[in-house]
Parts: sequence; C-alpha cells; structure tokens
Amino acid sequence: MSDAITSRRDVQAPKFVTGSVLRHILVMTGAGAVGLMAIFAGDLANIYFLSLSGDDAVVAAVGYASSILFFSTSIGIGLSIAATALVAPALGAGLRARARRLSAHAHVLTFLVSAALSIIVWFGIEWFLNKLGATGQAHSLATGYLMILLPTLPMLALGMTSSAVLRSVGDARRAMHVTLYGALVNIALDLLFIVWLGWGITGAAVASALARIVVMGIGFYGVIGVHNLMSRPKMATLATDAPDFARIAIPAVLTNVATPAGNAYVTAALAVFGDGAVAGWAIIGRIIPVAFGAIYALSGSVGPILGQNYGARQPERMRQVLTLSLVVMAIFTALAWAVLALFAETLANAFKATGDARALIVYFCGWLSPLFVFLGALFIANAVFNTLGRAHVSTALNWGRATLGTVPFVMVGASLAGAEGVLAGNMIGGVVFGVVAVAIGYQLIGRIGSQQYRWG
Repeated sequence: MSDAITSRRDVQAPKFVTGSVLRHILVMTGAGAVGLMAIFAGDLANIYFLSLSGDDAVVAAVGYASSILFFSTSIGIGLSIAATALVAPALGAGLRARARRLSAHAHVLTFLVSAALSIIVWFGIEWFLNKLGATGQAHSLATGYLMILLPTLPMLALGMTSSAVLRSVGDARRAMHVTLYGALVNIALDLLFIVWLGWGITGAAVASALARIVVMGIGFYGVIGVHNLMSRPKMATLATDAPDFARIAIPAVLTNVATPAGNAYVTAALAVFGDGAVAGWAIIGRIIPVAFGAIYALSGSVGPILGQNYGARQPERMRQVLTLSLVVMAIFTALAWAVLALFAETLANAFKATGDARALIVYFCGWLSPLFVFLGALFIANAVFNTLGRAHVSTALNWGRATLGTVPFVMVGASLAGAEGVLAGNMIGGVVFGVVAVAIGYQLIGRIGSQQYRWG
C-alpha cells in the first residue's frame, strides 16, 4: 500500500478526542460490562447447572480445567490488546487506511499464534492437570472437558480481536454484541445439553465450543460488514507490521498469563485441602467476573480512549482519562462488595455449596472482595502502559504480583488459616502492585508533553 494511501485522512473524526471524558468512559464501560458480564454469566451458568448434581468432583474438574483455559484465553486477550494499541492511535491520528491494514494483520497474527498455542496445550493436557494436583475422577472429567474446548481457542481469540477493533473505533454497542450473543447461545445450549439431555460436563464443553463460533462470526460481521475496518492481508505488509504487533503483543501476552499463572498456584495450594476447597475456588472464580464485570470492561474501555487521545497528542486529556477511570473503578468495587456481602449466604445456597466450599465463598464475599480495587487499579494502569508502548512495564508488574505478590502470601496464609488463608494471602499480595502501577502510569503520561506519536 502506497504512502499516499496510508497517509490519507478519513473524513470521520475520531470519537474520543473531543467531548466529555467521563461520558466516553461510562458509555464504553456500560456496553462492555453488559457484554463481558453476559459471557461470564455463561461460564457461571455452566458451573451452576453442573453444581446441581452435588458432586464436588465435577465442579472441581471445571476448576482445574478453568485454570488451563484461563491461561490460554489470557493469551487471546493479550493479542487483542495489541490490536487496540495499534488500531486506536491510527484512528486518532486520522489514518483510517492504516487502521484497516493493521486490523487485518492483527487478525491474521492472532489466528496463527492462538492455533499454535491450542495445539501445544492440547497435547499437554495431562501434564498441566498433574501439575495442578488433579487426581481421580476430577482429573478424568477435566481432561475430557479440555479436549473439546481447546481446539476452539483460535475462534475465541479472533472474536476478541474483532471486539477490540470495534472498541477502537468507538462502536461500544457492536463490541458488546460479540460477547453478549455468544453468552446467550452458551446459556441456551447449557440448558439443552446439561439440563435436558443430561450430558453433564461434556454438554458444558460442547455448549461453550459452539458459543465461541458465534463470537467469532459476530465479531467479523461488525469489523468487516459494518465498519469496513479490515483490508485484504498482504504478505509484504504483514511482514512489515508483524514486528510492531509483536512489540506490543508479546509483553501483553506475558502480562495476561501472569494472572492465570498466579491463579494456578492458588488452585494447587487449595488442592492440598481437598476437592471441596477447589470446588469453592472454582465457584468464586465464576462469581468474580460477574460481580466485577464492570471493572474488567472499564480496563478494556480505557485503552481505545487513551489510544485515540495519544494519536491526537492530548496528554492532559489522557491524564483525565486515567483519573476518572480510577474513580469509577473504586465506586464499582464498593457497589460489588456491598452486593456480595449481602448475598453471600444466598450465593452459597444457590450452588448447593457445603463444607469448605461454602466457607470459602462466604469468606471471600464478605471480607476479601473489596481488595479487588487494587487489582482493578493494576488493570487500568496496564492500559496506559500498553498505549504508550511500555507494555514491558505491565509485564514486570503483573508477574511481580503473580509471584512475589502471591506465592509468599499464599504460603503464609495456608500455614496460618488453611484454605481461607490461601485466599486471603492471594488478595492481600496485590495491594502494593496496584498502588505502584498507578503511580508509574501518571509518571509516564507526564513525560509525554508535546511528543508526537510516530508510526514505525
């Protein structure tokens, strides 16, 4: 593609470089929260329907499998972050032709990486489950679950990338539809396969696999059919754009796998206390994204808003985005804590949780959930680092949180208070990293000044 075409400016003004910053944040977050909470609700429905059997081994199997799926899904999220970090600034600078090219190549590279990953993990299922401490029936059930779902990782990753491109252009509604419709399909198929046909955990896996196909299809429709934001990939320009993509994607992927790595350690630490403890952790792992879905959506919405303003060279507006995002996140956390604390017993009853599983759910909802504010701060700061080309900072902080902020705290907690101590240590260890991440985020924005974004 010629330089003349690449530099051609689109007549449509970038959406986020003018107008109320708070309104942009709330609109994008609101739409994103609906979509994310819908798909998390689909995951929650999976484990809810399975929990009705009263078999801790089934729920524990989903818990073990989820640790591995969380790892692979986080890689897909990291790849989609790279798409946002490239496409949003291009749109902010008015370079739509370049944005179309970057979108196309981001999708191609996402498919190649996620396909290779799904093959590697699929052949390593036994090894991963053994490392997590899965045994007996839980191990066998988790194996079957993963063998069905892992091959659909490329479809999910492509859907995530399409959603990221839609957010980059400011189409919050269609970005929401990508996950919303996928979740609705997932829940409907859960009812069919698990409840009506009695397929159990196999039905849950098949439902999720089919839902991922829907996610990919809707994402492609929005990007290609509605916004025409994907040109035809070309090998020559793909090779040119790949290093820029990799520069952001590699540290973003490393950043995103830090959380599942930390969670995998927590799962292994809880496995010592039996299937009941792992089952409780699996249920909590489904409650968290639903309860704090607005915060996950907020962290995903900040990137496009920051990116367009970075491309438009407006650092003061970027600072305002960061400040307001943190305020909104704190309010969301407080509201989520109030609801979880109030309905902790109700949630435990709904999942028919008993013993250790019940104790962990009630303890987390009442006492540990407010500490999520520090994880939220880290997530928002990550968007700043990725937008400013400092993704390696995200990597360092997130792995610091997953290791230094997890392992010693979990070990001490386990020795002092058993399974509840494991959860407490995991949450307390994130406090320092959330605070440090925000401080660095403000510092990096302050350094921009009148610096122009340079396309490499």
